[in-house]
Amino acid sequence: MGSRLNWLRAAVLGANDGIVSTAGIVVGVAGATSDSGTLLTAGLAGLLAGSMSMAAGEYVSVSTQRDSEKAALAVEKRELRDEPAAELEELTSLLAAGGLSREVARAAAEQFTARDALRAHARVELGIDPDELANPWHAAGASFLAFTVGALLPLLAIVLPPPTARLPVTVASVLVALAFTGWWSARLGTAPVGRAMVRNVCGGALAMGVTYGAGSLLGAAGV
Repeated sequence: MGSRLNWLRAAVLGANDGIVSTAGIVVGVAGATSDSGTLLTAGLAGLLAGSMSMAAGEYVSVSTQRDSEKAALAVEKRELRDEPAAELEELTSLLAAGGLSREVARAAAEQFTARDALRAHARVELGIDPDELANPWHAAGASFLAFTVGALLPLLAIVLPPPTARLPVTVASVLVALAFTGWWSARLGTAPVGRAMVRNVCGGALAMGVTYGAGSLLGAAGV
């Protein structure tokens, strides 16, 4: 359950990043020009650059985490082979520290060791499930997909409506989407919903305001 919640939270954050960053790009360009081709090109470039960057960053991060987990398991396996008595005593102490009496902790440690010593130490001592090591490819794919889904909203909102309605439609749809992702992330993290929604909406509005202002100034200057 905890792993699933982490993935859901990462997906929401990835979609949120896609919404904000792409909205900032297309709204900024819209401040300088109303040309549909330019807006579409800028939006697609932002979508692809952002999704690839998110995927690459997640792959590197999770690969490092997986390497660390595998190294810790290798050390634990070697210690179990070379010092089984010391490792049994360590597991007993860890279980006792969790609230068990010394006698019960010793009996439990012996049973865990007889069944699967490495798994017991991985879970109790390292907090690792050997069967659920982090998968960098899954993380990269999920980040790529989440960012892309989020980025499609402002991209479609800026190119599909008629020129006079592009900006208000984009701003309104982005703010609604950010309110939803703020609500969802708060629910997943059991945090106050209202505060998360306001924070998300205000951050997105500020980003669009800044980029639109910059685009308008550059457009007026003929850059």
